[in-house]
Amino acid sequence: FYKIGLSLIPVGGFKLAMKLKNLGKKVFLDLKLFDIGYTIENTVKSLSHLNIDFLTVHGDPQVVRAASKSARDTNTKILAVTLLTSLDRQDLDDSLIRDGNITDLASERARNAFIAGADGVIASPNESKKIRQLTESKGRLIVTPGIRLKPDPQDDQKRTSDPQTAIKNGS
Repeated sequence: FYKIGLSLIPVGGFKLAMKLKNLGKKVFLDLKLFDIGYTIENTVKSLSHLNIDFLTVHGDPQVVRAASKSARDTNTKILAVTLLTSLDRQDLDDSLIRDGNITDLASERARNAFIAGADGVIASPNESKKIRQLTESKGRLIVTPGIRLKPDPQDDQKRTSDPQTAIKNGS
């Protein structure tokens, strides 16, 4: 898989995606789309010509429903972001996100995203075990950013884990 993030889009990211697909590669377009349903539907339709394998959207059910509806007749799998792994409880408080344990909140968002039609979720490796225990997660993907080797710094991520723990937790 080749992951193309938002920062590459203005400098030829879509052309790169097309080139990679033409070479038979798998492409993960990490745009974390968030908007009203109508706009999400039209955006996913507009991206369908790229024939990408994975597309990220925020895990709000109305966003996931709209993206899944537009991706239904394509090979694109919709991955819903539960809570960005760069956030901690203080960040959620600052954003007026309701109280609660981050693992519980991410798990609830994953459940809602699965029910809304997501093919998988993006979640911290620390949350993947609880998400994997959800009935709704059966046959669904859990993609985990924030994987670090034990002595490595966390960089821009706040909720990280090592590869072995991530796999053990169901990533």
